[in-house]
Amino acid sequence: MRIACQKDMEVVGEADGMVHALKLLNSTCPDVVVVDVQLKKADGLDLVKRIKARDNAARILVWSVYPDKLYAKRALNAGALGYINKEHSTSQIVEAIRRVREGKVYLSEEMAELLLHHAVGGADSVRRSPIEALSDRELEVFRLIGQGLSPAQLAAELHISRHTIDTHKQRIKEKLGLATASELTQAAVRWVIEDKCEERNETAPP
Repeated sequence: MRIACQKDMEVVGEADGMVHALKLLNSTCPDVVVVDVQLKKADGLDLVKRIKARDNAARILVWSVYPDKLYAKRALNAGALGYINKEHSTSQIVEAIRRVREGKVYLSEEMAELLLHHAVGGADSVRRSPIEALSDRELEVFRLIGQGLSPAQLAAELHISRHTIDTHKQRIKEKLGLATASELTQAAVRWVIEDKCEERNETAPP
C-alpha cells in the first residue's frame, strides 16, 4: 500500500513462491524486484540467483526479517543491489527501492560500515559468528531444521534428495563444531528462537 501511494511507483505483481515469481517477471518486466529471503517452498537467495541468470540487468532488493549481518552480504553476492530488514520503517523501504531502481547499492549504515571494515582490514579484522561460515544452502537447511522440519520434509521443501540433505547436515556439523545430529537440532532450534527474540526486541517500542 505504501509503495502504491508513491506517485512514481506502481506495484505490478505479487508472488508467494519461485515459480509464480518467475512467471510474473516475464509478463510484467518490473524495474525493481523485491524478494523475501523466506518464500513458500523456496529460498529467496536462490530466486535472486535465478533472476540474475535470466536477466543480469535485473535490479533486486532483498527484504527480510533476518539480520543484515547474516544475509546482506549473501544477498549482494547472489546478485541483489540492496538488503533491508523489515524492522525499518516503510519510508526507508521506499527509499531503498528508489536507490536500487537507480542502480545503486542500498545497505543499512551499520552493514555498509561492516563491509568497509572487511574490505580495508580483511575478514579477520571483524569477529565473525560461526554461522556466517555456512554456505547459502547450508544456512537454509540449518534454519529449516530449527523450525522443526524432518529430513524428509527438508528434502521436499528444498527439492533435493535425502542424501544431499545428509551431506549438508554433515558439513554444518563440521563447520559449527557439533558432534551429533541431536546437537545440530538443538543448535538450530536455539538459533531460530534467539533470532526471533532479537527481532522482537529490535521492533518493540521504547
